[in-house]
Amino acid sequence: MTALNLDLVRKEFPALAGDCIFLDNAGGSQVLTRVADRVRDYLLTSSVQLGASYAQSQAAGEKVLAARRSVAQLIHAVHEDEVVMGGATTSLMFFFTQALLPGIRPGDEIIVTNSDHEANIGGWTRLEKAGAVIRFWNVNLDTLALDLGDLQKLLSPRTRWVAMTHASNILGTVNPVAKVAELVHQAGARLCVDAVAYAPHRLVDVQASGADIYVFSFYKVFGPHYAVMWGKRELLLQMPSLNHYFIGPDVLPYKLQPGNVNYELSYGCIGISDYLVAMGTALGSNGSERERMQTAFDAFEQHEDALAERLLAYLRIKPGVRIVGLPTATDGARVPTISFVISDRQSEPVVRHLDQFHIGIRFGDFYAKRLIEALGLDRQGGVIRVSIAHYNTVAEIDKLILHLDQAIDLKH
Repeated sequence: MTALNLDLVRKEFPALAGDCIFLDNAGGSQVLTRVADRVRDYLLTSSVQLGASYAQSQAAGEKVLAARRSVAQLIHAVHEDEVVMGGATTSLMFFFTQALLPGIRPGDEIIVTNSDHEANIGGWTRLEKAGAVIRFWNVNLDTLALDLGDLQKLLSPRTRWVAMTHASNILGTVNPVAKVAELVHQAGARLCVDAVAYAPHRLVDVQASGADIYVFSFYKVFGPHYAVMWGKRELLLQMPSLNHYFIGPDVLPYKLQPGNVNYELSYGCIGISDYLVAMGTALGSNGSERERMQTAFDAFEQHEDALAERLLAYLRIKPGVRIVGLPTATDGARVPTISFVISDRQSEPVVRHLDQFHIGIRFGDFYAKRLIEALGLDRQGGVIRVSIAHYNTVAEIDKLILHLDQAIDLKH
């Protein structure tokens, strides 16, 4: 495989020209010039209300529709009106679960994991007020995996939904969502997948995932602070409208986008696909646009794995350090989101030590509070998390390790 041209990559992200080493990418990636240029272009040339007959309104409307088509291609949706966009994954999941609320019957069972970001737990637990029974599929504390056998024990004829993450934002583990989807569908239930921690590192394919609902945020994938929820068309059509009373149930995706989409941020998202296609082309691919995106992500994964393994190799041999998650970066089993703790130490001082060297990492529970508590790591203020993106360099990881080593060895 052709190696990633990091000089070419980093020129696409203006913030990388500064002196900060960005290793908090799971919290939010840096933004592409291509994205920002589109947002600016829309605001300065197309800031009119859509749906009017005059030419400027028609042109602006086409830009917003082009954005939806671009996102549909990016995620491999069958129909472009399966693409529902909104402010953030949390808000989209809240809207979605509220749309499900009228159809919930007492005794309906919903399975959630204790390893998810609260965005894919909180909305579901609110359905308890309609009589839903929430059951937790907990991480095995020895393997830190979600065991399929445990899920099978939880599934029942009353199961309506299973909600899980595609990749943990703490553990970094890539979960076998397609296998889960088979089990869930065999039980007559549906699957909702949060891919926020997965989408920056692998090319999303909602069809291959087997999910019924699939959601993630663009601001983790080099874009604006915006998000997408995909759902199977037949499912979305069955759902009640969240919009004005005169917006009918067949008006997709508008019925699930109260107040409509943010026009300029939607248009900015086209820049994500443009970048991925350009990177795939630079790597020698001359296939379809999605094939070129896949080439780009294959190169991203190879580079990220090398960086992650460099850090993990250091952490594996450092006395007193516990890696929270898989200890190696191989076989596509994890994304380069690496969490760890230090024996008998609070996580915060270690992170603050690195602040003075302009190295951006983070500590805490990252809204996966239930997992942190289950692992007993809340007593240490959560984990120290380093989250790598494809634009990071070997030199940046080496600088991190140098100053991290100092922080770990500091007397306390």
